[in-house]
Amino acid sequence: MTRFALHYGIHLILPVLIGYFFYPNQRLRAILILLGGLLIDLDHLLAHPVYDPSRCSIGFHPLHSYLAIGGYLLLTCFPKTRIFGIALLIHISADVADCLWLFLQA
Repeated sequence: MTRFALHYGIHLILPVLIGYFFYPNQRLRAILILLGGLLIDLDHLLAHPVYDPSRCSIGFHPLHSYLAIGGYLLLTCFPKTRIFGIALLIHISADVADCLWLFLQA
């Protein structure tokens, strides 16, 4: 239950908090974009099985690859794409926390 709360807390609560506090003039738009970072989980549909609770997403799925993560970091360098980079990095941070949880439980 703690792993679930941590993982989805980062995925769902953190974007809302960031959008609310850091984008006061465009809260709803920012929150929707930040929550849109969840869309990179569509690459899980390429895996078999689609969901494996013992699998670390980082480095396994294409949109969770180290190269992709580098691209997400690069997006944060430019004002017009910064919020998209933040959204994707929030998603990756949730998955990193999940991977660490798996590693520490092993």
